[in-house]
Amino acid sequence: MVEGTIWVGNEDGASLTAIDAATNKVATTLTGIESPHNVQSSPDGRSIWAVSGTTSMAVEIDSKNNDVRGTVPTGTMPAHVIVTPDGTRTYTTNNADDTVSAVDIATMTTIATIPVGAGPHGLRPSPDGSTVYVANIAGTTLSVIDTATNIQVDEIEVGQSPAQVAFSSDGKFVYTSLNGDNAVAKVDTSTRQLVATTPTGTGPIQTFASPDGKYLLVANQGTEKQSSNTVSIIDTATFDVVQTVKTGAGAHGVVIDPTSRHAYITNMFDDSVSVLDLTTLSVVATIPVGSKPNGITFTKQTIQTSPSVGLIIEGQDRPGMAGMHH
Repeated sequence: MVEGTIWVGNEDGASLTAIDAATNKVATTLTGIESPHNVQSSPDGRSIWAVSGTTSMAVEIDSKNNDVRGTVPTGTMPAHVIVTPDGTRTYTTNNADDTVSAVDIATMTTIATIPVGAGPHGLRPSPDGSTVYVANIAGTTLSVIDTATNIQVDEIEVGQSPAQVAFSSDGKFVYTSLNGDNAVAKVDTSTRQLVATTPTGTGPIQTFASPDGKYLLVANQGTEKQSSNTVSIIDTATFDVVQTVKTGAGAHGVVIDPTSRHAYITNMFDDSVSVLDLTTLSVVATIPVGSKPNGITFTKQTIQTSPSVGLIIEGQDRPGMAGMHH
């Protein structure tokens, strides 16, 4: 049995859904974050981070009691937020500014604003935390940030509109979806060179490597007019697609639990999450969530089932919330 919680950002629902991994049922819903494009668990699972696209901020939520721990301003149109492996910092892509914000979590202050490539979207830290790789969706490159200096130290040509990156568990390779090429690319992190590409479905977006090193998953979203509904499952040893699995319309976010048993995929145009069994490579459950589910993350922390919770977030001017302080 997989234990833990899957957190989903419902971009048009102004909410986060928490799913109990043991039952594949919704445990609770947190409302009040406007346009949460992406969510990310801290390494210890005690915090869930979300970005608000419309109010340009990152929000930290305590995953045990569902309280807002704090907020920090980002740049314009924040897309993804990640937490470093040591749990001390976050990095957020500012899609409209072509920058990444580095934030010190202890003080909730921005310590660096790092210029990167065109339209930074997805990003992830290397397993050892020494670098952060950023997919520049409005361009053709991945930016490499050195976390010791918070400077872009490299820009790697990969192909059209890279959307998100995924590291192999040993950190030797980074993979990126090429949204404009309907393909996925493989980069050697020691040479920082593109070493291979392989075709996927239409409009690949998020990607995630299984912790056991066996598979790379790529969600194929397509477009809103012509949505795609599949996940490409790639054997990392051969870098070939071994299975294409149907999920739901607008397959977007991908995460895999630490045991590599289940993958979870958000279906943006179906308002659902598909649970994919990686032993049988088939969908075993479909869970209704909020409107336009986008980002998704997994934490080993289990959650109590509770009624939905309205988050109180300072700095978001919402009708009827004036003067409310947490």
